[in-house]
Amino acid sequence: MEIHSDLYKVAALSGQEDAVEIIRQAEADLARITGKGAVTLIAYEKTEEPATN
Repeated sequence: MEIHSDLYKVAALSGQEDAVEIIRQAEADLARITGKGAVTLIAYEKTEEPATN
C-alpha cells in the first residue's frame, strides 16, 4: 500500500513507548471488535509545510 500526502508524514514514535503501547492496544481492540485477524494503525503527524517534489 502506498499513501501519499503533502500535509502529513508517518509519525516517528521511537522513544515514545507509551504512545506505541496505546496504538498496539487499539489495534488489538479493533481486531477483536471487527473480527479481523489483525488490524494495523498508522500514526501520522502534520508536516510544517506541504512537501514539494
